[in-house]
Amino acid sequence: MKPDRSQNGFSLVELTIVVVILGILATLAVPRFMTSVEKTKASEGLSCLHQVELQQDRFMAIKGRYATSLGELEDVTGETIAKPKFFATRRFYSSNWEKRWNTKIVRNGPSSGFGNYRIAWGHKGFTSRSSTPTELLPAGYQTD
Repeated sequence: MKPDRSQNGFSLVELTIVVVILGILATLAVPRFMTSVEKTKASEGLSCLHQVELQQDRFMAIKGRYATSLGELEDVTGETIAKPKFFATRRFYSSNWEKRWNTKIVRNGPSSGFGNYRIAWGHKGFTSRSSTPTELLPAGYQTD
């Protein structure tokens, strides 16, 4: 008995159903993937700012005031802070260098639809002046 070879391949209806199913899966998966990628980039910025905070604390212990620039901070502490790859860094600012300091970084380049958000950081850590979308923040960080 010979096998019937009259039906080779898939019908147009079967192919259409597969394409529709793949399209539905893509519309669910791609936004989550892009948010996950952007959350990783935001974590890089938060990590960098946390390192700045630790070095500012060391600088304060040595000099009795906070550093007014990243260069001054690195010169006195002897440690280099890696600049974040996906953010533009801003200068330190303060109304009283002996009590407080603040800085911020701003997301540059495409950010998966989140826009150019900023992460603000100061002598007490993450601040509410940040415009970071909540879904990009790790657990424990909140923007009041």
